[in-house]
Amino acid sequence: MPGANLLFSPRNKILAAGLIIEAFLYEEQTRRGLSVRHFDELNELADHCTICHRCVVPCPVNIDFGQVTMLIRDILRVRGQKRSAVGSRMAMAFLTITDARSIEWLRDTVLRWGYTGQRTAHAMARRMAWLAPKQQRPPATNHPPSLQAQVIHLVNRPLPARLPLHSSRAFLNLDRDSHLVPIVRKADLAEVNEAVFYFPGCGCERLFSDVALAVLAVLTHLGLHTVLPPGYLCCGFPQAANGNPQLSRQIVTSNRVLFHRLAATLGYLDIRTVLVSCGTCLGQMEQYEFNRIFPGCRVMDIHEYLMEKGVRTVAADGTAGQPFLYHDPCHSPSHIHNPLQVASQLLGGEAVLSDRCCGEAGTFAVARPDIATQARFRKEESLQAGLQQLPTTTRPVPLMTSCPSCLQGLSRYRSDLPVTAEFMVIEIARRLLGRDWMPRFIEQARHGGIERILL
Repeated sequence: MPGANLLFSPRNKILAAGLIIEAFLYEEQTRRGLSVRHFDELNELADHCTICHRCVVPCPVNIDFGQVTMLIRDILRVRGQKRSAVGSRMAMAFLTITDARSIEWLRDTVLRWGYTGQRTAHAMARRMAWLAPKQQRPPATNHPPSLQAQVIHLVNRPLPARLPLHSSRAFLNLDRDSHLVPIVRKADLAEVNEAVFYFPGCGCERLFSDVALAVLAVLTHLGLHTVLPPGYLCCGFPQAANGNPQLSRQIVTSNRVLFHRLAATLGYLDIRTVLVSCGTCLGQMEQYEFNRIFPGCRVMDIHEYLMEKGVRTVAADGTAGQPFLYHDPCHSPSHIHNPLQVASQLLGGEAVLSDRCCGEAGTFAVARPDIATQARFRKEESLQAGLQQLPTTTRPVPLMTSCPSCLQGLSRYRSDLPVTAEFMVIEIARRLLGRDWMPRFIEQARHGGIERILL
């Protein structure tokens, strides 16, 4: 992104990685000792990558620098040279732990107060005119900026204020016993028409829990039996992306063993579909060999599944065909159908693609907020171009997405652009079940809508 002073193109990073390796080799062969500066440069290469894997598509020699980045981070971690921001470490701890009390404590303290503090700092910095104009080119990021500059980048755009009070499992009173397998269905529906297994993932279960609840509400509305994991689980990708493949493999192995036990216990349901609501989880769980766990099953995104089920919705005011912006995540969950086609058919209007990374990318925005500012500079240009393609309106334009991390990233543009970020399945639940769908579904689920099977 030269317009944002970001010159770390994939080709340049590949060349730089090779040169640093040559430097290590030369110093080792000449017995001069290893310079710590080389580790600093490796950290810079690793920091300038969101592991979106998009660079491998146009690469003429099929180099996936996302995989190279994960290897570099693993090397730095093993050598004790990996840089890690406090916010990034806290985020990884929140994604990795499985204890219900610890998750709720982190939500109530670090996340809730942290989000509130960031929004307060943003409002104060905006009032005091400390923030740089959005149209001003961000500074280059060849080296880590000062602490003061990092703080400015961190509060440059406000975090979302709509964080739910609890995790989805806590809302449904399912967070205290990991030995029970929950099956969510209509209270008066005893016969099993079709059963699916839903893996909520960290972002949709622990952070934006209304996403997981919307998935369950819509599936229940369609008359399905939805099987949930017996406890808080992570797919394992965040750990691998942050340079800890050993922990990632441990999580994947533990999950697969648990799913085999679950499949043996619930064999009578004949589960043929595994659903996710996060593209990162989908990419990771395609490696789980689910066809060996639930024979003949497929792994797919909730939105593609709903489209295949024939779900069609109109806006709350009854209008149909209204165009909207759609942000397809870097880890796109649409592996079967075209993502714009999925969004258009589900929401009954033309979906206008808003390309480029939103700047959040998991823990990327808290690890290197200065680089995230550069990514947002380009994304804002894309959003403005998309808005020009839509009819003029006095209302904020819906900006739909299908990734929890992107939902947070896109929410940060609301202070500068007339857009409202929303997760597609939440909008579908609102249109199908009414604006009060969430409290009504929670009440129905708590009173006879959840069957518990001992694992």
